[in-house]
Amino acid sequence: MSLYTITGAQLAFGHVALLDHADFSLEAGERVGLIGRNGAGKSSLLKIVADLTRPDDGLVTRQQNLSTVYVPQEPEFDTDDTVFEAVAAGLTHARALLDEYDVVANQLADEPEGAQHDALMARMNTLQSSLDAADAWNWSTRVATTLQQIGLNGEARVGSLSGGMQKRVALARALVVQPDVLLLDEPTNHLDFDGIRWLEDLLVSLRAGLLFITHDRAFLDRVATRIVELDRGRLLSYPGNFSAYQTRKAQQLEIERVENDKADKLLAQEEVWIRKGVEARRTRSVGRIARLVQMRNERAERRNVQGNVKLDVGQGEKSGKIVAELTDVTRRYGSRTVVDNFTATVMRGDKIGFVGPNGAGKTTLLKLILGELKPDEGTVRVGTNLQVAYFDQMRAQLDLDKSLADTISPGSEWVEVNGQKKHVMSYLGDFLFAPERARSPVKSLSGGERNRLLLARLFARPANVLVLDEPTNDLDIPTLELLEELLTEYDGTVLLVSHDRAFLDNVATSVIASEGGGKWREYVGGFTDWQIQRDRSQQMALDAQKEANKEAAKDAAPARDSSAGRNTQRAAKLSFKEQRELEALPEKIAALEAEQKTIGAQLEDGLVFARDAQEGTRLTERYAAIDEELLIALERWDELENRRK
Repeated sequence: MSLYTITGAQLAFGHVALLDHADFSLEAGERVGLIGRNGAGKSSLLKIVADLTRPDDGLVTRQQNLSTVYVPQEPEFDTDDTVFEAVAAGLTHARALLDEYDVVANQLADEPEGAQHDALMARMNTLQSSLDAADAWNWSTRVATTLQQIGLNGEARVGSLSGGMQKRVALARALVVQPDVLLLDEPTNHLDFDGIRWLEDLLVSLRAGLLFITHDRAFLDRVATRIVELDRGRLLSYPGNFSAYQTRKAQQLEIERVENDKADKLLAQEEVWIRKGVEARRTRSVGRIARLVQMRNERAERRNVQGNVKLDVGQGEKSGKIVAELTDVTRRYGSRTVVDNFTATVMRGDKIGFVGPNGAGKTTLLKLILGELKPDEGTVRVGTNLQVAYFDQMRAQLDLDKSLADTISPGSEWVEVNGQKKHVMSYLGDFLFAPERARSPVKSLSGGERNRLLLARLFARPANVLVLDEPTNDLDIPTLELLEELLTEYDGTVLLVSHDRAFLDNVATSVIASEGGGKWREYVGGFTDWQIQRDRSQQMALDAQKEANKEAAKDAAPARDSSAGRNTQRAAKLSFKEQRELEALPEKIAALEAEQKTIGAQLEDGLVFARDAQEGTRLTERYAAIDEELLIALERWDELENRRK
């Protein structure tokens, strides 16, 4: 039985149908990625499942006592709370039950036998059952355990944390409830690459049903076991991850195109027939006329594909061949070195991605390249004839009270892109803004729409250097793919900061990555290429260190030989049984790791939950148990190995 089902749901916002007789269900253990255009109604659907709102019409069924937790895009906290208090807020109901239990217990102790005593006893039994069901007796331990699992300091103040760490607090607050269904709206926002990988591992290992909204295609590929697309009010389901969805979607669109072409051809033939002369009208079939009317109606009701954003960037004059040349550049903030002795050359036409943890200094390095910041040491030579267009991550360039038209073309009804004049209404239409919205204030737009507007403003200005700081936030997948295509074909230079791994892979020709401690290094290729090269470099460094250790061991061999008698004496500390145990432990550890890897692959696939929910639960419990067994085995191996030496 499904955890949650919606049948024939309808929901409208003004004259726009967000849900149009839509059906949806969520099975135990499923991880469903919800995708669709900005403004399609994804967040509204998530709130319906969270029981925060209701559809205008339709049937909603959920399993009895189903526990559902919703984590919004921008979680809200009391910034004065500690992390422990913020996470414990997820157990408010359980703590309230416990407080009431204490009150009733005290009243019961003072109440003599009688009707009131019996009523209190009945209430106490009810509370005890509720507390048992909610596992509320040890709520404090649950909070502490969750904090440890997620790597949070319970004593820290929430207000002092970065956006990424606050996102972790919000997830901890949800997970401490141990929900049956977890609902996440844009969970990767504010997370850096390490944070996204951590979240992927966490979600793949969860037992709960998961429904999440994201435009991160790599995240969808790793986490989702099913893709549900919200397309013009309908919910379309595709088994598998995002790559599988793309294949099936392309096949489906081609079938639809062929069928529509056939229908249009037949309709055209029937229209010719109905308009023929008197002889045709004498032989006219009533049934044929009825079919023609039906075909006309079907074509009128055909759900036309939504328009795509039309992106075209205003190409400025060519910049100099060298855009920027940095030599031994160092930049500090107080005692902290953000850029340490960095040398690089940015050439015209380069498309460079900047990657690193939040706070590593990506924006600082960008400003150094553009000459907006002076280095403390070293030199920066900025190229000639640079026309820079800057996409601001925080959208600080948008005046919320200005209209969309004034934002794009202040004081004029025309914009010029690549030497061609275009009316501002038409230009806004290229970015999917209807003419009636052109006079609306910017503050009326959603996050994704504001990003689209900023792109429209950016591309309306001639530029030969595009600086894009997190341009992918809140953009839907079709717009992302079009932006990738535009930037790939763009003749100018692109400096790009993004946590979207697929976007970096598809656009960047090289990556400048933070190596920690203010060190930066350039790698050829996109995000995946950087990972491969970085891992290879780390492995080579590790092998070199091992080789150095071996050489050091050889040099120290005589000294060890002189103490052979003492070592023999220490080895005798292991009994015969312990020696056999030590010899068997590596094989046992390898077997446990192999078993855990196999189970992890099954859980990551997610189909096991759809086939057999009980087996999925058993595998999840076994995966966690192996962690404990591995820890015990490794500690025992370490203990015996140290005693033997």
